[in-house]
Amino acid sequence: MLLAGDIGGTKTILAVYTVEHGPRTPIVEETFPSDDYHSLEAMVRQFLQQNHLDPDEIRHARFGIAGPVIGGRAKVTNLPWVVDEDEMEASLELQSVRLFNDLEAIAVGVPFLEPEDVLVINEGNAVPHGSMGVIAPGTGLGEAYLTWNGERYEAFASEGGHVDFGPTNDLETELLIFLRKRFGRVSYERVCSGIGVPNIYDFLKESEYAQELAEVREQLKNAEDPTPIIFNVAKTSELNCKLCKKTVEMFVSILGAEAGNLALKIMGTGGIYLAGGIPPRIIDLLQQDEFFAAFVNKGRMADMLRNIPVQVILNKKVALLGAACHGLQAF
Repeated sequence: MLLAGDIGGTKTILAVYTVEHGPRTPIVEETFPSDDYHSLEAMVRQFLQQNHLDPDEIRHARFGIAGPVIGGRAKVTNLPWVVDEDEMEASLELQSVRLFNDLEAIAVGVPFLEPEDVLVINEGNAVPHGSMGVIAPGTGLGEAYLTWNGERYEAFASEGGHVDFGPTNDLETELLIFLRKRFGRVSYERVCSGIGVPNIYDFLKESEYAQELAEVREQLKNAEDPTPIIFNVAKTSELNCKLCKKTVEMFVSILGAEAGNLALKIMGTGGIYLAGGIPPRIIDLLQQDEFFAAFVNKGRMADMLRNIPVQVILNKKVALLGAACHGLQAF
């Protein structure tokens, strides 16, 4: 049997799989609040015990982790956990443990997605065995990619969300100047993520693009996460909040531009996939003109980009699916 997990700072999903049942049908699955445990090993031991699983029957483990994985070792973002492949192998008496960055785990799962797992933004014309990219705006901005090795796709982690933000129009240039004064250096994550949306809103408000509505100011005042409020208000016609609407319009355009950048950098003729927490919640906005216009706005490369499929991943457990697929392939 295979133990697989999607390890996040807030919650962790653990599941056990067999070759017979496949990666979409775990024989047991459970979700845990991550910060209730002092280590991943402690959580795994409780999971096995309370589900009456024999540790001797589980020989391999695969984990997608919210945080960079370097040399088989990872510090989990927003948790005091350090997870080490060798230490887990010894502690849990497993034959193999493999850690992935969570975006790499998502990328591993991409070739195994079914039609119901995705929503098509641009059908395009995928090149067989062409490279594929994943861009995932959530709290931050994650990116990963896949290349064909002659037999199957291999996934690779990336920190592409931290590359320098490149404006594509005068208003975005003003945004860059504004944020450079605040942060010094401005990455795409600063403007194209859950932490980036309030930065765009602040820029538009302070540059007096439009007056902030009192109702919106009151909602934002005590909000732990202002991003959902800004998105929800932007879609609420009764308020007609110009600040929120322009914020979302800029976010969608910047996301389209960076998705197109990723497609160019990896020659992503196999397709670009939008993952993370934000895209499934703004599908109606991604289907409008701003996103795809920015995606293809690459000068002489525009015609190539028009042929690249673009899809939103709807499956919320794609990272777990990727971890399970990777492990079962090894059997």
